[in-house]
Amino acid sequence: MNYKIIGIVLVVGGVALSLWGYNIYDSASSQISRALNGETPLEAWAGMVGGAISVLLGLARLK
Repeated sequence: MNYKIIGIVLVVGGVALSLWGYNIYDSASSQISRALNGETPLEAWAGMVGGAISVLLGLARLK
C-alpha cells in the first residue's frame, strides 16, 4: 500500500515539476534569451527532465 502512495505522489509531483519547467522555458525572458544567445535556462531543463524522471519512477512504483 505504501508503494502505491509513493508512486502517486511521484507521478503528481513529476507532472507539476514538468509543467513548472515548461512554464520557465516558455516565459518571455527565456524567449528573449533564446533569441539572443540561443541558450535555454538550466532551470527549465532541470524541471522538465526531473519531472519526467519522477513520473517514470512513480509509474514503476505503481506496477
